[in-house]
Amino acid sequence: MNRETVYDVIVIGVGGMGSAALYHLARSGCRVLGLERFGIPHTFGSSHGFTRMIRLAYFAGAEYVPLVRAAYRGWRELEDVSGESILRITGGLDIGRPESWIVEGSRRACREHGLPFEELDAAEVNRRFPGYRLPDSMRAIFQPDAGYVRSEAAIRAYAAAAGALGAEIATHSAVRTWERHGAGFRVRTASDSYRAKKLVFTAGAWAGHLLPELRPLCRPERQVVLWTEPLRAAPFDPARFPVFVLISPSGGYYGFPNVGDKGFKIGRFNHRREQVADPTLLDRECHPEDEAVLREPLEAWFPEANGPTRRMMACMFTNTPDEHFILDRLPDHEDVYVAAGFSGHGFKFCGVIGRILADWCTDRAPERGPEWNLGTFALSPERLSRWRADLARS
Repeated sequence: MNRETVYDVIVIGVGGMGSAALYHLARSGCRVLGLERFGIPHTFGSSHGFTRMIRLAYFAGAEYVPLVRAAYRGWRELEDVSGESILRITGGLDIGRPESWIVEGSRRACREHGLPFEELDAAEVNRRFPGYRLPDSMRAIFQPDAGYVRSEAAIRAYAAAAGALGAEIATHSAVRTWERHGAGFRVRTASDSYRAKKLVFTAGAWAGHLLPELRPLCRPERQVVLWTEPLRAAPFDPARFPVFVLISPSGGYYGFPNVGDKGFKIGRFNHRREQVADPTLLDRECHPEDEAVLREPLEAWFPEANGPTRRMMACMFTNTPDEHFILDRLPDHEDVYVAAGFSGHGFKFCGVIGRILADWCTDRAPERGPEWNLGTFALSPERLSRWRADLARS
């Protein structure tokens, strides 16, 4: 690539969000460059491990539901463009005690947005979905539109589609510095220098490295997920096993069916609550203590999945103080946009967030309905003030 080329936009970080932004920018006719510190895809961030959940009954906040509706359309569009299977619908269960916030929140989101759902007691869940062994004290909201996205396949597909539209991508190109340069910006890696009119930061856990003002607000946390060999395969087939989020007094868990015979997958929110100040120092080894955390729910609620370990992998959540995303123009930086802090629940939104970023960069009115509320994700003075007060108390 010619280092003197002036791009319309440089996208820094070509993972889930960055690859989608790159595609939508290229589709809009922009001359665009993606800079990725690793390969595409890779196992050092937050998007590996084969699958990510997608769900409409959104207990994190009803404002997410219109966005996730658009996300479903985006994944189907990517399938059409790439010819790959990216999205699989399995149905989804939000499980907890009847009065728990997950059951109440999921029920409320379904009612507010007119989503089809069923409220099931434990016996009905166990009868309909034999991989589950829930106790009588639990209930579940079943929403039939939930499922999973093949995350690594999606990143490859977005990057390839962007390249086919003329986007350029430089892998193994970690950004060292960026600065205002004339009417645009100069971005430097170890070996090259690039210029652009606008910048998009989709750097995941490295957002705080590149944007120091976000360092205390984007906190990487070590996660570990486990895949097991089910003792009986049939109950955990994607055709028979819905994805789930389960909240109990011992913690919150999430899981997937046996996708592609890779094994039953389970994780625990906040795993062992290990935050890291520097993502390059993350402990990527998996230890017996990690497995023990994930064997507990298998023994309790999924005994026929409690077979031999197929694999364990470490990844990161990058958490904001309120666990809502950051999606905004960087304060005091005209023509710099950032999408960060996806707090373990962002991948499903890649396509729609990539389109929003592209719309901002091209000064187009985003194609969205009046019910969309992006204010939740803005770096507003009120939100920043609230975060700083929370951090001071902690």
